[in-house]
Amino acid sequence: MSANPVLADLPLFPLHTVLFPGGLLPLKIFEARYLDMARECLREQTPFGVCLLKSGHEVASPGDPSVPESIGCLAEIAECDVDTFGLLLVQARGTDRFRLTDHRVEPSNLIVGTAELLGEDQPLQGAEALAKFGACAEVLERIIDTIKEREPQNLPFVEPFLYDDPTWVSNRLAEILPIPMRARQKLMELMDAGARIDVVHHYMQHHQLL
Repeated sequence: MSANPVLADLPLFPLHTVLFPGGLLPLKIFEARYLDMARECLREQTPFGVCLLKSGHEVASPGDPSVPESIGCLAEIAECDVDTFGLLLVQARGTDRFRLTDHRVEPSNLIVGTAELLGEDQPLQGAEALAKFGACAEVLERIIDTIKEREPQNLPFVEPFLYDDPTWVSNRLAEILPIPMRARQKLMELMDAGARIDVVHHYMQHHQLL
């Protein structure tokens, strides 16, 4: 039996994006199933799960069910507003990764699953890994400083900026580097900060970003 906490009846929001722990996710919600989900999460102060779509569509389509990836990230609603067109504007933040053990579709078309929470990343080990991490942290700091100077209103990260945390640095780089979504999913699934640092370092080195 797993020692990790398990969440039953976790509402799921399958999307064409990958949410990382510590990441920001702006949403414009208009479907009834997700409006009800957001209201419930706000009322009960509970999270929902964000998963990359394996197949299907974000908007409900008869005969074409949305199939989520098995590993996703919990999201907590940090801010909420309604625009002039009646759309619910949500700013969500990623917290913990989870693995779906099963899921079902409710009559409302909301997907609900049983989710086992996953642990923290394994720490960095070895001088080479630390050196790569240092280089990645410097690049990320330059990127953030540039965005803060040019477009502070569009900063895609939330403070504090944890430049000394390999998980935080590798997650933020994995979010913003122009890599395929499936590759981003694989990076999110990695339970080893050093392995994620190694991948993003190799990518930036190959594309002369270091």
